[in-house]
Amino acid sequence: MSTPTISIIVPVYNASPYLRQCLDSILAQTFRDFEAILVNDGSTDDSLDICRSYAQRDSRFLILDKENSGVSDSRNKAIECARGKYLQFIDSDDWFTPDASASLLHAAESTGSDLVVGHFFRVVGERAAQRGHIKEDRILTRTDYAEEMLKAPANYYYGVLWNKLYRRSIIEGNHLAFDPQIKWSEDFLFNLEYLEHVRLIATVSHPIYYYRKRENSLVNSQANLRKLAAMKRSTFREYKELYQKLDLYEEKKADVYRYLLSAAADGAIGPLAQKLPEL
Repeated sequence: MSTPTISIIVPVYNASPYLRQCLDSILAQTFRDFEAILVNDGSTDDSLDICRSYAQRDSRFLILDKENSGVSDSRNKAIECARGKYLQFIDSDDWFTPDASASLLHAAESTGSDLVVGHFFRVVGERAAQRGHIKEDRILTRTDYAEEMLKAPANYYYGVLWNKLYRRSIIEGNHLAFDPQIKWSEDFLFNLEYLEHVRLIATVSHPIYYYRKRENSLVNSQANLRKLAAMKRSTFREYKELYQKLDLYEEKKADVYRYLLSAAADGAIGPLAQKLPEL
C-alpha cells in the first residue's frame, strides 16, 4: 500500500445531519493523494453507517470505531494510525473548499514550511463571511508569526486546527498530543505546542474551509463557567510561556496580556457576509 501525502482526520460524533456534506467535500478535493481517517466516537445516530458507506465507496476512507471518549482522544487515535507526510483536520459539521488540500500542500512544499495557515468562511444559516488575519501570502519565521498573533490573540485563525496543514514528523517526533481532559481551547493549546518546533510558517490568503457556527454547549451552567475560567487561565499560561521562550515577553508584555481581554473572533456575521454558493 502506497503512503499518502496527506492524512485528513475527521472526528465524528452524532453528526448525521452534516456528515455527508463534510465527506463529499473530501471526495471533491482536487488533490487526490490522501487518506481520510474517520473516527466514530460512539455515535448513537447513523453517523457510523454513513462513514461505512463512504469507506465502501472509496478505499481512501478508513474508519476507527470506538466508545465515546471525546474529540481529543479521537484525534490522538487518528494521529497514531496516520501515514501521511502531512496532517489536515476537519470537523464533521464543516466542509472544505475543493482546493483546500492542494492550496495548503503547495504552500508547504514550495516554501519548506512546517505549518500552513489559510483563511476560512464563517457560516451562519445561509450566509458566509470570509475570516482570517494575515492578509497576504507570506513566509514567516516563528517569531514573525508570534508577533502577528499578538495583534489578534484569540482569533480563530490562530487557534483552530481546520485551517492549517501540519507535518506529521514534527507531531510524532515531539510526542505532541491533545489532552483529553481539556474541554475548551484544546486546539489552541496544541497549536502553541506545535509552534515551539517549527521553523517556517506559510500563509494562504484565500479561504479553504467553511466553518459552521453552532451554539456552544460547554457554557450552560455555573459549574461549567468555573471550569471554563480555569481552562482560560491555563491556556494563558501556555500562551505567555511561548513568548518567554521566544525572548519576546519582556518587550511585548502589555501585548501578551491583551489575550486576557480578547474574545475569539466570533462576533456577528457582519457586513461582508455573502450567500453560500450552491453545493
